[in-house]
Amino acid sequence: MNFQVTVLKILAAYPGGFAVMEDLKRDMAILATSGRDWAERTKRLVARVPDLDIFSQGLVERISGGWKITSKGRAVLEFMEARPMASEVAQVPPPRETNSTLPAPVPPLRQPADRAKRRRERRERRREARERARANAS
Repeated sequence: MNFQVTVLKILAAYPGGFAVMEDLKRDMAILATSGRDWAERTKRLVARVPDLDIFSQGLVERISGGWKITSKGRAVLEFMEARPMASEVAQVPPPRETNSTLPAPVPPLRQPADRAKRRRERRERRREARERARANAS
């Protein structure tokens, strides 16, 4: 399940929501080795949609050597990342008062807009360079 959430998050970060398999694998390896924070975050996200299956539910489609997130996939990802509504919070039982040492919930990580923009621009430049190299090679 964490794999599927990671795929959705990576694809949503790419322009047009499409990534070739090389890029997808590289980004997944980076996130998988980034520490406990990412694993815990994906667990929290998948808890909002426990029956998540990105392919059978039509959230991601396979096209021309890569994967692309669909509009339905973006909607599900937005739902998972949205703050829980009062009705959902009320369903969670309150922690016991007796020596409870539960950690406080960690808010979702947010990147500054300019940092995300620079990353998108870098990815786009790399993609354009790959396309030029392929065109020159043929």
